[in-house]
Amino acid sequence: MQDTTTPPSRPDRTSLAPGLTIPRVLTGLWQVADIERISGPMDPETGADRLQRYVEAGFDGFDMADHYGTSEIIAGQLLRRHGDTPHRPRALTKWCPAPGPMTPDIVRAGVAERLERLGVPRIDLLQFHWWSFAHPGWLDALHEMAALRDEGLIGEIGVTNFDAAHLRLALADGVPLCTNQVSFSLIDRRAAGPLATLCTERPVRLLAYGTLCGGFLGDRWLDVPEPGPEAIGDWSKMKYKRFIDTAGGWDALQTVLRAARRVGDRHGVSIANVATRWVLEQTGVAAVIIGARLGETMHTDDNARLFTYALTEADHADLNDAFAATTPIPGDCGDEYRKPPFLTASGDLSHHLDTMPLAHEAGPVPHRAGAERVSSGSEWEDVAGYCRAQRIGRRVLVSGTTATAGHGRVVAPDDAGAQTTYVLDKILAALAALGAEAADVVRTRIYLTREDDVQAVSEAHGRVFGAVRPANTLVVVATLIGGYRVEIEAEAILRDPG
Repeated sequence: MQDTTTPPSRPDRTSLAPGLTIPRVLTGLWQVADIERISGPMDPETGADRLQRYVEAGFDGFDMADHYGTSEIIAGQLLRRHGDTPHRPRALTKWCPAPGPMTPDIVRAGVAERLERLGVPRIDLLQFHWWSFAHPGWLDALHEMAALRDEGLIGEIGVTNFDAAHLRLALADGVPLCTNQVSFSLIDRRAAGPLATLCTERPVRLLAYGTLCGGFLGDRWLDVPEPGPEAIGDWSKMKYKRFIDTAGGWDALQTVLRAARRVGDRHGVSIANVATRWVLEQTGVAAVIIGARLGETMHTDDNARLFTYALTEADHADLNDAFAATTPIPGDCGDEYRKPPFLTASGDLSHHLDTMPLAHEAGPVPHRAGAERVSSGSEWEDVAGYCRAQRIGRRVLVSGTTATAGHGRVVAPDDAGAQTTYVLDKILAALAALGAEAADVVRTRIYLTREDDVQAVSEAHGRVFGAVRPANTLVVVATLIGGYRVEIEAEAILRDPG
């Protein structure tokens, strides 16, 4: 059916922070890279002309990244046309460094490159992506970005693809995060879980991408046969077809599409419009990001219809019934980049993650042939004469570990659950240096200073070891040296390679 509602002159807007107001539908520029891999770099003036059409329709917020082709350069050309006016377009970009030490110089160089490509004195919102939380450099990077925010080089700080546990950890450690950008759609509903709960407790909001599943959540795909590989030519469809397969396959998608079509019929709008409106109404969502293939069809009129109606109880009931036919996407937000199933444009990322530098390097134990040990660099390891972890044969022993960053800084001092997340990341990093992983852990011991923290600490432990189920001891002690609220040690036995 044809859309019959009259779109408003401008989409709704929301304030992310003082001085940073954006439309609730952002224009995503990921596909600039996809276009440019075939046609070469886009002419900046031509690209800016195309972005200007979105600005004129009221969609004047653009989401990009360091690896989205020349998207930052194109957006910079647009920004120069508008100057530093109160109602100029907003550029939200991302910095996605490879894991490794995040020194102030490295962080400042990454931010300086964003500023140069955009041609601006300050980035409206700089979002940070990190591949492996086992390397603690991510927290160092965020604190340095906070320093650059204080200097006026960054307006606001966001993250991308952070799960609820690590988002909570960053906030508990004092990082002034404004947003978390995550996948969120009728097919991928993970962000309606722990992240939504966190958004009710802390001043952080969600920017949702993948809302249309690469276009599969649209009328075009209703009641049609499943496409073969030859019909899935762009990166976006490659990625989101993997989400669909994981969520129950083509039949499950058709169930959702039919429900969305029924809802759309009630309001005279498209399936894409229903899918986007559903995400916009979810807890914590500030805006959705809808990708644009610049120079091709614009959908601003359809997107503007999002703000002419709201979903009813009957609409939600129809969609909830359809959700029952799908399989929930496993894990929390961002897991698709860090563990199987890898739901990305390129698929399996194991080869990529295997090239990431480890947080520690193992060395020999002088007095024990074949044994290895790991040092974290803590001054106390030299003072007291111990190591972070040691492997003897197939057995790996990890010392009591606290939420310590750098030279004695207590991470998240008032949040035992967040401290546990950080501690377990440190333990996993030590295990990795000795060839072990979470699945090899057979025992953990937890020491708490407050009985009230048992629930939060246990939940953090369960997120890592819920499927492993090692033997565990948890005790409450009078105090821990340094004012920490939790300390954990672990033992692992390497599995037979066969």
